[in-house]
Amino acid sequence: MILSCILGIILTSQPNNFTDYLVITKNRIHVTTIKQEDFSYPYSELPIIDTKKFNQFLDNLDKHFSSTPENASIGSNGEIVAEKIGSRIHRQSFTEQLYAYFFSHRSNTLEIPMLPVYPKVDSELLSDIRNMRIGRYVTVFNPTNKTRTNNIDLATKAINNYVIFPGETFSFNKVVGKRTASKGYLKAPVIIRGEFSEDIGGGICQVSSTLFNAVDNAGLKIVQRFSHTRKVPYIPPGRDATVSWYGPDFVFKNIYKEPILIRAKTLGHLLVINLYSSETIEYKPKKVPIAPY
Repeated sequence: MILSCILGIILTSQPNNFTDYLVITKNRIHVTTIKQEDFSYPYSELPIIDTKKFNQFLDNLDKHFSSTPENASIGSNGEIVAEKIGSRIHRQSFTEQLYAYFFSHRSNTLEIPMLPVYPKVDSELLSDIRNMRIGRYVTVFNPTNKTRTNNIDLATKAINNYVIFPGETFSFNKVVGKRTASKGYLKAPVIIRGEFSEDIGGGICQVSSTLFNAVDNAGLKIVQRFSHTRKVPYIPPGRDATVSWYGPDFVFKNIYKEPILIRAKTLGHLLVINLYSSETIEYKPKKVPIAPY
């Protein structure tokens, strides 16, 4: 894929703008046309880059060449899936190359320098926090309700393998994201202002409620939680955590000195959420009422 970009630069010695046309292939930039013919200004008169345009140019390079790192995770069979290192443009180094080019014109090709971007969660960390269970909760759902089950599965997968580091907060809405049809969410029963209705993503409150009870069982700090305006059948009264993209959120904080790993899955008619951490963790678990069966 070839991306053509226009970079505008203003010189101190010449106030008029000039434009270089850059053709980018793989990780190289080829200068194909130079409209400024004379670069014989003194070395002391450095070119002044139009910061706004240049940052936009670098943003475009990042979109084209950078790759997002991927955290290590635990697979369906309990194996650790190794992390993947990402990359991003080394902006300072590239800027220095660009200045050197305009001074010397020794080459019409600029290498795009890249920096590694490491994921927050690597295999070593996961292996350390995967065995010590500090919190657990299980709820029951009706798997014959296909649309609701679909939504529960999607939200469960979104929080599975998530790691909360010491002092960090977990936002259900932020981690799961907006529930939309394009993400696979379907219409299912929800409670809106105390009345039953149907909406995209119905059923995910069972995931947030199950997570709340697992988190509370582990003794973590609840930052934000709201209950439904009506009783729900899958959780004891007052033990639910309703969520909505434009409304309530469920938020908790890791107050311990070790990272916390969320393991969430569905097994037939069961939604199971476990919280794990390092064997060296000092935590204070709480007893929570079990869910109805």
